[in-house]
Amino acid sequence: MTLPAGASVRVRVPATSANLGPAFDCAGLALTRYDLLDFAVLPSGLEVDVTGVGAGELPSDESHLVVRAFRAACAELGWTPPGLRVVAQNAIPQGRGMGSSAAAVVAGVFGAWALCPDVEAIDLDAVLRLVTELEGHPDNVAPCLLGGATLSWTEPAGARAVRLEVAPEILPVVLVPEATLSTHVARGLLPELVRHDDAAFNAARTGLLVHALTAEPCMLLTATDDRLHQRQREAAMPATIALVDTLRAAGHAAVVSGAGPSVLVLTQRGAENPSPDPAATPHVREVAALVPPGWVLLPLEVDLSGARVMHEMPRAKSEVSSA
Repeated sequence: MTLPAGASVRVRVPATSANLGPAFDCAGLALTRYDLLDFAVLPSGLEVDVTGVGAGELPSDESHLVVRAFRAACAELGWTPPGLRVVAQNAIPQGRGMGSSAAAVVAGVFGAWALCPDVEAIDLDAVLRLVTELEGHPDNVAPCLLGGATLSWTEPAGARAVRLEVAPEILPVVLVPEATLSTHVARGLLPELVRHDDAAFNAARTGLLVHALTAEPCMLLTATDDRLHQRQREAAMPATIALVDTLRAAGHAAVVSGAGPSVLVLTQRGAENPSPDPAATPHVREVAALVPPGWVLLPLEVDLSGARVMHEMPRAKSEVSSA
C-alpha cells in the first residue's frame, strides 16, 4: 500500500535530562519543553523547514538528524515514501544537555512509524531499540519516548527501559547558559577506570535516587550526589560545576543536566500549595536568587506522556501500543 501525497502526521517530543546525578547513562527525566514536527508525504523530493531553535543553522537536506532517523526507521519497516516534507518547530535548547539530539531521533522514527501504511500501531519496544542504536545510549531516548522518569539498560537483544512514576511534588528547573558543549567532548574527559569505592558510592546513591524520585523527595539532595562523571568534566564547564556547588551548598538538589552545560535542579512545590505556577514557588524563587547573570531559568514540570502522535491524516491510528 502506498500513502497518497499529502498524508501527514504531527509528532511532539519532550526535552529530557539524563544521569540525574549518580545514575550515569541509565536514568533520565522527561521535561515539559517540546519540539513539534510535521511529516508529510510528497510526490517526490525532500523539503525541510525549521523554525525556532536551530533555524538557519540546521541542515535542510538528508543530513538533518530528523531525516536520518526517519530514513533509518523506513529501512527497518521496509517502506519509503516517494517524497517527504519535514516542518520542525523547535523549542528544546541544543548543545546544552537537554536531549535535543535524542528528541530529533525519536521524532524521526516516530514519524516514520506513524506514517507507514503497513503497521497498525507504534511498537514502543522496537522504537526504543532502534533509537538507542541511532543515539548510542538509551538514557535520553527512553524518557523522551516514555515520559516520566526512566531507568534504561542494554541487553544482547537491544535496549530496555522501565518508567517510574515521579512524585507529584517534584518540580524540575533547568538553568541554561549561553555556552554550548558537545556530548562527544564531555565524554572524552571521563577516565577509563574508576575507583571501587566511588563506584559503590554511586551505586548506593542511584538506588536511593529511585526511592527519592518516586516516594520521598526530601531525600533528593543526598540521592543526587555523584563521584563518577560531573567533577571529572569541570575543565570543560567550570561555571556549571561552580553553580551546582553553590546550589547544593544551599540545600538544592542540583546536578549537571546530561553532558552539560545546563544545570538541573529538582525542587519541590510544597505541600501547603500543591499546584501553583512553578515559577512562583518558594523553592524556585530561592534557586533563581542564586543564578548568576547570563543563565536562563526554565521552571518546568515532569512530562508524563513522552513522544506523542498529535494527529494523523488521512488515517486515524494514533494509538500507541507497547509490550
